Amino acid sequence: MLYLHIPFCKQACSYCNFHFSTNLKGRGGVLSAMERELTVRRGELPAIPAPTLYFGGGTPSLLTGAELRGLFAVLEREGYYDPAAETEITLEANPDDLDPETIAVLADSPVNRLSIGIQSFDAEDLRFMNRAHSAREALTAVEKVRAAGFTNLSIDLIYGGQTTSDATWQENLKIATDLGVQHIASYALTVEPRTALGHRVAAGAVPDTDDEKFARQFNLLIDHLTGHGFDHYEISNFARPGYRSRHNSGYWTGQPYLGVGPGAHSFDGAFRRRWNVSNNARYARVWADIADHSAFAAAGPLLFEEEHLTPTDRYNEYVMTGLRRREGIDLNDLAQRFGPALADYFAGEMRTALREATVERSAGGTVYRLTRAGLAVADGVAAAAFAHSSS
Repeated sequence: MLYLHIPFCKQACSYCNFHFSTNLKGRGGVLSAMERELTVRRGELPAIPAPTLYFGGGTPSLLTGAELRGLFAVLEREGYYDPAAETEITLEANPDDLDPETIAVLADSPVNRLSIGIQSFDAEDLRFMNRAHSAREALTAVEKVRAAGFTNLSIDLIYGGQTTSDATWQENLKIATDLGVQHIASYALTVEPRTALGHRVAAGAVPDTDDEKFARQFNLLIDHLTGHGFDHYEISNFARPGYRSRHNSGYWTGQPYLGVGPGAHSFDGAFRRRWNVSNNARYARVWADIADHSAFAAAGPLLFEEEHLTPTDRYNEYVMTGLRRREGIDLNDLAQRFGPALADYFAGEMRTALREATVERSAGGTVYRLTRAGLAVADGVAAAAFAHSSS
């Protein structure tokens, strides 16, 4: 899998803590460096087309036609992308960017899946989040890209925010399902410390978020979307049959992936994680002098940091992501990956969750899944089954 991080935005959303810049002057240098990174790091993925490509950000819908074509030319030349392959190619887009010219660029590109950052259809919500688009643009975004031929559409929605009443949230959900999109990713509004919202909450300018509201609106989300034919396949993700995100599913099942661009993360599928420097100017400057993979590795912390996971780390990640998915955790698969001792340990630690009915076990007794009650406390259920280095 391949992820490309486009670290530019028109303006900063109040809640966002991803790496981005609202200064677009260095865009050309960053994109040239990304093209070089794609070439130099090609050997980190198998020498076959990537099963999924994902343009995230930031705001990838800011890319011009020439910039997008330039990236795809490198992707095809280096073998990440084959026009004959059935590759899921997702690009994140903001509603305010989806003017006729941008839509035409996207429709003419290999992109076959759009993830539209709507967040809310309510004007007050959008002002509070400092989103660049209006309620009207949120309403028309899906209609416009569908008219251009896109048939695989995902939207993001945020619940539990200070301005989002239960009535507003129910209306957001109704509009979303009326639009007929294939996929919805929905997240509770998180107050991060180094964001505009974090500063306002810390200063007492706005109240903190409310766990009871989160719980109510999370339940409204599940009831509404499953009642309208969506498969609740991961805690925050819902899809119509056949439209699960293949790319995100790869993350949750431990597949290797390469992340290209400032702030992007990579995983070798075993024990090494790397994350690129979150500094656009340094990223572009250092990559200008990198000619091969040995030079990239020698650049070290100028370009990336890395960590090496222990077998216990990998087991704990498997438990966390496995329980978030509707398929749950199969003891047979766990034993095959990590050995029968850890499988027995997991089963033992799940006894309390079974008694508390936050987890259920399949009729065969080998598969553990979160119950409806368990969804709300998923992190705690997973943490209770984490192993420690001595296990």
